[in-house]
Amino acid sequence: MSFSKPRSKVPPLTRRELVKTQIAKSITDSVKRSTEASDIRSYEVFLSFRGLDTRASFTSHLHASLQNDGISVFMDDDSLQRGDHISTSLVKAIEDSRVSVIVFSTNYADSRWCLDELVKIMECRRTIGQVVLPVFYGVDPSEVRHQTGQFGQAFQTLLNRMNQEHSLSQKWRDALLEAAGLAGFVVLNSRNEREAINHIVEKITLLLDKTDLFVADNPVGVESRVQDTTQQLGIEQSNNVLLLGMWGMGGTGKTTIAKAIYNKIGRNFEGRSFLANIRETWEQTTDKVSLQEQLLSDIFKETTTKIQNIESGKLTLKDRLCHKRVLLVLDDVNSLDQLKALCGNREWFGPGSRIIITTRDKHILRGLRVDKVCAMRVMDKNESIELFSLNAFKQPSPIKQFAEISRKIVEYCGGLPLALEVLGSYLFERGVRDWKCVLEKIKIIPNDQVQRKLKISYDGLSDDTEKEIFLDIACFFIGMDRNDVIQILNACGLFAEIGISVLVERSLVTVDDKNKLGMHDLLRDMGREIIREKSPKEPEERSRLWFHEDVLDVLSDRSGTKAVEGLALKLPIASSKCFSTKAFKKMKRLRLLQLVGIRLDGDFEYLSRNLRWLCWNGFPLTCIPSDFYQRNIVSMELENSNMRVVWKETQRMEMLKILNLSHSHHLMQTPDFSNLPNLEKLILVDCPMLSEVSNSIGELNKILSINLEDCINLCNLPRSIYKLTSLKTLILSGCLMIDTLEEDIEQMESLTTLIANNTGITRVPFSVVRSKSIGYISLCGYEGFSRDVFPSIIWSWMSPTNNFPSQFQTSTIMSSLVPLDVPHSSSQELSSISKYLPNLRSLWVECSSEDQLSLDTTIILEALCTTNSKELEPTTTTSQVSKISLKSLFIQLGVNCQVTNILKEKILQNTTVDESGGCVLLDDSYPDWLSFNCDGSSVIFEVPQVEGHNLKSLMCIAYSSTPDNITSDGLISVLVKNYTKATIQLYKRETLASFKDEEGERLVSSIEPGDRVEVVVVFESGFIVKKTTIYLIYD
Repeated sequence: MSFSKPRSKVPPLTRRELVKTQIAKSITDSVKRSTEASDIRSYEVFLSFRGLDTRASFTSHLHASLQNDGISVFMDDDSLQRGDHISTSLVKAIEDSRVSVIVFSTNYADSRWCLDELVKIMECRRTIGQVVLPVFYGVDPSEVRHQTGQFGQAFQTLLNRMNQEHSLSQKWRDALLEAAGLAGFVVLNSRNEREAINHIVEKITLLLDKTDLFVADNPVGVESRVQDTTQQLGIEQSNNVLLLGMWGMGGTGKTTIAKAIYNKIGRNFEGRSFLANIRETWEQTTDKVSLQEQLLSDIFKETTTKIQNIESGKLTLKDRLCHKRVLLVLDDVNSLDQLKALCGNREWFGPGSRIIITTRDKHILRGLRVDKVCAMRVMDKNESIELFSLNAFKQPSPIKQFAEISRKIVEYCGGLPLALEVLGSYLFERGVRDWKCVLEKIKIIPNDQVQRKLKISYDGLSDDTEKEIFLDIACFFIGMDRNDVIQILNACGLFAEIGISVLVERSLVTVDDKNKLGMHDLLRDMGREIIREKSPKEPEERSRLWFHEDVLDVLSDRSGTKAVEGLALKLPIASSKCFSTKAFKKMKRLRLLQLVGIRLDGDFEYLSRNLRWLCWNGFPLTCIPSDFYQRNIVSMELENSNMRVVWKETQRMEMLKILNLSHSHHLMQTPDFSNLPNLEKLILVDCPMLSEVSNSIGELNKILSINLEDCINLCNLPRSIYKLTSLKTLILSGCLMIDTLEEDIEQMESLTTLIANNTGITRVPFSVVRSKSIGYISLCGYEGFSRDVFPSIIWSWMSPTNNFPSQFQTSTIMSSLVPLDVPHSSSQELSSISKYLPNLRSLWVECSSEDQLSLDTTIILEALCTTNSKELEPTTTTSQVSKISLKSLFIQLGVNCQVTNILKEKILQNTTVDESGGCVLLDDSYPDWLSFNCDGSSVIFEVPQVEGHNLKSLMCIAYSSTPDNITSDGLISVLVKNYTKATIQLYKRETLASFKDEEGERLVSSIEPGDRVEVVVVFESGFIVKKTTIYLIYD
C-alpha cells in the first residue's frame, strides 16, 4: 500500500510516513465550508464502489471495519433496482454524509451509476465541503486521472454504449480528474489489504473526530448541568461568536461538565479543541507555544505547523481560525495572558463559534469580556448521597448500617463532587470503626487529596495580604458583615476591600444577599490546615488559634507567643472558664480576639496593644477596665455583657468605628460619644435598662447606622440626633415609649432607611414624607420603598375621616411630592381631596365604571378651575384693546426615543399658523407615528394596533388664542382618560416639565391597542383652545 499525491506516482511509504503525510495533506480539504455543513448528518461515511469488483471482498471488509469502530456507513444494496440515473434517495444519502470514500477499481468506470455518484460526490465537495477520500484498489491513480490502462478500457466501453451523450462524458472525465488528484490510498495487491483498511479506518476516525473525552465513572448530576449550560450557549439561536465562562471553586466539576458538553455538541462544529489543564501546562513548560500548536492540530488535524513564539502564534491562530466555526474549551485558566495567547478576541473565530472557559477566577472572565458567566452549583443532598454511595458502596444508596454516618460525611463534603468521590473511594470496604475515625479526623486534618486540589486557588493568590485575609476569614469572620470585616482588616493594613473582592472572584469566599461573608466548609478547613501544618505539634507557634482544645492548652499553660495574631475560644455560658490575663502577656502581636463564655482575672494591661477586633460575648465586668489599652480597637462587640456603664474613665478612641453592646440588660446609659469621633456603627439592641441617649450623640459626624431596637425603657431621642447629616439607617422598632419623631428629621439629609415598628408613634410625621432621601420606611403599619408607601400615607391624610395636616395645606413645596394613586375611588372620597390637587405632582384614579369616570372627571376639572379662577392681569390699561393671537404649545408624555426626537424636530419646524388662522399639521408617518386631532381642548381616539411596534410616547400640540399682553402659556394640567380601563391620569404643568422616565413608562404601558382614550388639556381662564393634536409614537 502507498499514499498517493496528485499528478504523480509515488513509491510505497513506511506506515509512519504514510499517516504523517495523510494528516498533513488531506485535512485542509476535509473541512466543511459552511455552517450548514456542520449540522448532524444522517451518515458519517458514504461508500461508492463497483459491486462487481469489490462488494464481496475489499469493500465488504472496509464496511465491517468502519462499523466496528462505531462509524455509521451508507453502503448501497446490490439488490436495488438500478436505472439510468441514480435515485433521489441515493443523492440524499451522499449529501447527508460527512465523508465519501470512492473505491476506484478496474471496472468502476464501466458503470454509469458509479460515475453519476462520483459527479454528485465531487459537487458536494465543492459546495458543502464534504470530505472525499479516494481508494485506488488494483489501479494506479494516473490511470484514473487520464482514463488509461484497464480502467480506461472500462470507461471507453461505457462511452461506446452511450456515444450520443458527449456532454455527460465530459462531466465524468472532469470528476475522474479531480478525484484522482486528491490524496488517498493505493492498494495494489491483496497482501497489504488488511493494513490498508486499518489505515483508512484510522484516517476516517481522525477526520470525523470520533475520539470523545472521558467524563466520569459516575456522572451523577452531569446531564442536567450540561443541559443548563448548553442552553446558555445558544447554538441554534445565534450565529455570533459567543464566549461562556464556567466559574467556581476547585472540585465543583467544571472540567467534568465542560468535557461532557464537548462530547455532546463538538461534532456540530467544523472543528473542536479541548485544551486541558492550561494552568499546569503554562506553569510547567517554557514551551508555551505548544498549547497554540495543539489548538491548530486539533482543529486542522495537522502536526506540521510550528510556531516560533507566542506573539507570532496569535497571528497564526487569528488568520487560520477566522473562517471556521469551532468549539474551543480552555480548561483551568488562571491568567489573562493565557487567554490572550489562545483566544485574543472574538474576531479570531468564524461565525457561530463557541468558546468555553473554565476558571476559579471570575476576574479573568471580566478581563476577556465573556458574554455569559455560568456559576457552578454544588450538588444537592440527593445527588451528593448518590455520588458518595456509588464510590463507597458501588450502589446508589448507602448500606443500612452506614446510613447515618454516610449522611454526616456527605454533609461535611458540602456538595463538592471532588470530596464526595475521594472520601467515598477511600472508605470503600472499610468497617464502621474506620469510618468513625475518618469522620473525626477530617474535622481537624482534611483529606490530603482534597486539600491539594483546593489549595491550588490559595497558592494562586498574588500577594500575602490576600492570603492573610483568606486565613483570617477562615478562622474568625465567616457569617460576619462584609463591611465590618473590611473595617477591621483595613486597620490591620490588609487592604481588605480589594482583597475580599479578589477572594470572591477566585471562588474562595462568598458574599450573600445580606452582605454576609461565607466560605465552603472544605475551603475553611483547607485554610485552617495551612496554618496547622506550619506547626503541627506546637499550637502556640501558629499564627491563629481557633480549635478549642489547642486554645485551652495555650491559655492554661500560658504558653502563647508573639506568633499568635488571632485567637478564638467559644464555650457554652454554662461551662465558662476563667483564665489569668497573664496568659496573653507574650502575645504581643495579637490583633483579633474572640471570646465566648470566658472570664479573665488580673490586670488587663497584659492584653495586646495591637488589638483591632475585640468580640467578647458575655463580657462579665460592669465596665471596661481603665488599664485596658483600647485605642487601636476598630470594632468592639460586647454583646450579652454585664456592663452598667461602658467606661468609668473614658478614653479617647480615635480608631473605634463599630460599637455593639446589644443585649446588655444592665446597661443604664450610653457612653460620652464625643470621645468616639470616627464611630460609624452603633448597635444597642435589647438594652431594657437604657433610659436615655447622651446628647453628645449629635457629635458623631461620621455615623452611618444607629440601631436602638427593643430599648423598651428609652423615652425619647435627644434633639441633637437630628443633626446627624451622615446617618443612613435609623432603627427604633420596639422602643415602646418613644411616641414622636421631631420634624427636624428632615435635616437628616442622608437618611435612607427608617424602621420604627411597634413604637408609641401613631402618626407618620409630615417631615418624613417631605424627606428627599428616605428610600425605605417601616412605620405606623406602612412598610416598603418610599415611592410605594408615601402615596398611601398621603391618601390616609386625605381621607374624609382625617384632618389633613396643616403643614400640607400651607406647604409651598408639595409639587415635589410623589404621585398619588387613588384605587377604586368613590366620588365622595375624590371630592374630599380635590381641593388639594394643586399640591400633588400627579393623580391616578381608578373608577368602577364609565359613568363614574365621567363624574370624577367633572369633579377634578371643577377643582382645577376653582383653584385657578383668578383673573389675568393685563399689562395694558383697561381703555386699551388687546390684539388676539394664536399660540401653540408643545407637550410630551412618555419615553424619549429616536423617533420621538425626529418628530419633535419636525413639529417645531412645521408648527405654524396660516393666514386664515388655521393650523398647519404634520402628516402621519406609519408605522413611526400616527396623529389624531380635534377642534377644542380634547381629542378622543381609539388606539390602533401597529404590528411589530410598541407605543413609546404621546405628543400633544395645543393651539390657543389669547391676548398678546399675556405672556404665560396658560397650561394648568393634562388629563388622560381611558374609557376602556375606566382610569383617569392627571399631570400638572410642573410635572410635565420634568416628566420622569418611570412616569412615562407607566403612562404608556397603561394604553393598549383597542383602548378608547381621551386627552384633555386644561388652561387658565382667558385662554381659548382652538385645536388639539395628539401624536402616538412607536418604536
